[in-house]
This record gives sequence, structure tokens and C-alpha cells, in this order.
Amino acid sequence: MIEDILFRQLKRRAAEQGRSFQSVANEALRQGLAPAPASKYKLKWTSWHGELASGLTWEDLANREVLFDIFDGRR
Repeated sequence: MIEDILFRQLKRRAAEQGRSFQSVANEALRQGLAPAPASKYKLKWTSWHGELASGLTWEDLANREVLFDIFDGRR
């Protein structure tokens, strides 16, 4: 069963868009059940004897700009 509030929201959206309740409900279900998009970045975490690879420091890991540079291949 669809909860009453969700039913009313779907019904309202269908009326606003001039579409059938069924098409709006099916679209919402498709969007909700679609797999999450793959992440743009893949972190390659490598270490040797507990040290960070590629000359990184622990402070670099806390610096967002440094991490984006690494992910984008600028460092």
C-alpha cells in the first residue's frame, strides 16, 4: 500500500504535469530504484610499511585541494 501522503503528492504532481497518476508513480519508482551513478574518482590507496605513497603527508590528506589535484592527475 502507498502511504496516504505519498499518494496525495503523486496525485498532485500528476495533475500539475497533466500526466496520469500511473506514469508519475512509475517514473518515481524507476528513479528511486535506479542504481547509483558510479563515482568519478577512484582512490588508489597504497602504502609501504605504514608510510603514505607518492610523497604525501598526513596533512595532505586533510587538504581537500591537494586531494583534488591528486585525483585529477595534477600531482
